[in-house]
Amino acid sequence: QVQLVESGGGLVQPGGSLRLSCAASTSIFRFYVMGWYRQARGKERELVARITGGGITAYENAVKGRFTISRDNARNSVFLQMDSLKPEDTAVYYCNGFRNTPEPTTVWPWGQGTQVTVSS
Repeated sequence: QVQLVESGGGLVQPGGSLRLSCAASTSIFRFYVMGWYRQARGKERELVARITGGGITAYENAVKGRFTISRDNARNSVFLQMDSLKPEDTAVYYCNGFRNTPEPTTVWPWGQGTQVTVSS
């Protein structure tokens, strides 16, 4: 089974930055759109950023201009640079593959996620 391992979270003050990393244990990583998801306490998991194998990105409006998703296909890794962090960004962050067909869904079992806490 494909393993997803997220890292890089932590406690930061508002306005601070974090860089999250995700490593995927699959040789076909490069063929998948990769997404970063987050789940705040008491809320459903939401997709906040995604990137195609060729580097085309898309962002949820709440993070656009502040977060940057990138990937290194040679290392089966995807990253999320988070700048100008706000308290409402506090959540557990997860990565996963994404596909639109036959219907929108994630591809692999969820990893453990990494906690991001933005607080003064």
